[in-house]
Amino acid sequence: MPNDAHGPPPKHDGKHSDSFSTRSNPSFISVKRYTVFVRIVKYALPLVALGVVTLILSWPMLETEQMDFHIGFASLDIDGSNDPAMVNPRYIGTDNEEQPFTITAEIAKTMKQSDSLFELTMPKADLSIKNGSWLALSANRGVFARIKKELELEGKVNLYHDSGYEFQTDKAKIYLDTNVAESNVRVHGQGPFGVVEAQGFRFIEKGKVIFFTGTSKIVIFPNAELSEQ
Repeated sequence: MPNDAHGPPPKHDGKHSDSFSTRSNPSFISVKRYTVFVRIVKYALPLVALGVVTLILSWPMLETEQMDFHIGFASLDIDGSNDPAMVNPRYIGTDNEEQPFTITAEIAKTMKQSDSLFELTMPKADLSIKNGSWLALSANRGVFARIKKELELEGKVNLYHDSGYEFQTDKAKIYLDTNVAESNVRVHGQGPFGVVEAQGFRFIEKGKVIFFTGTSKIVIFPNAELSEQ
């Protein structure tokens, strides 16, 4: 009778048992997630390392490219020749004393003689000097020898020094590496000192010293102060 008072032992519901057996185990999920994370890191780290090494190795090449004509070829028909040309190219370099110079042009074409020779239309050159002064040149046409660092200018050649000197001639050759510019044709110049006419000239040290060649005529202004630059 005591057993009847308490009734039969409780029976487990089948649904309740199934629900209990499928309940998630937090520890198991954490381990699984950690395993997936380890696998991702295992494969991702070598890829990241490879990318860093590639960037380090390619960096010097990127810097070198900045020292050359960095405007690409454009599909232009210049003078009906169908030759590719560079539009607004810019060349940045240094002389043998690490002083910078820049050459620009409206159009540049590689010459057939060599891929290091460039035919320039409306070229300009800026030469910097360590004391802070500079020399600017411009012309209608020019040829730039990249390897030799030589620039030949022709047609309304103009040379201007920031101390106030300016010279005009029809032809000039600039040796960019040694800071020398010269011409063997008639030149006219003016500046704070006066005016000059000569059959040629030779600039050294980017215009710090100027020699006039051939028959020359110089008119010096009264009280003119010759610049030491």
